[in-house]
Amino acid sequence: MIPLHSKKRVIYSITILVVIILGLASRKYSHFLPTFLSENAGDALWAMMVYFGFRFLLIRKNILTAILLSLIFSFGIEFSQLYQAGWINQIRGTVLGALVLGHGFLMVDLLRYTIGIIIGSFVDKLALKLTHIR
Repeated sequence: MIPLHSKKRVIYSITILVVIILGLASRKYSHFLPTFLSENAGDALWAMMVYFGFRFLLIRKNILTAILLSLIFSFGIEFSQLYQAGWINQIRGTVLGALVLGHGFLMVDLLRYTIGIIIGSFVDKLALKLTHIR
């Protein structure tokens, strides 16, 4: 019998992978999406991935903890974009650095992150309820 926490980690791992694929696809194929989605989905999905990452790491903690940590982390990354030293801009100049750290501060990104985290938490709560996994 596989322990419940191990099952949840597998589910969160798969969810993270799916959200990453959707996020990358939302950037690469943005020209096929309605303008609203092409402008907002990538950041919302990035924050959703952060949320599910915290759920994976802190498997015994509740959803509210993951929401709060995800907001702190996401907002921290966004506010770090106000810092424009050469060394961090070199990191941001790489593909991975740009995906993780972004490029420039945008106030609207804070709203996108919040929405992505809230949607992720609702999906999480619904999935837990439907599967009877606690």
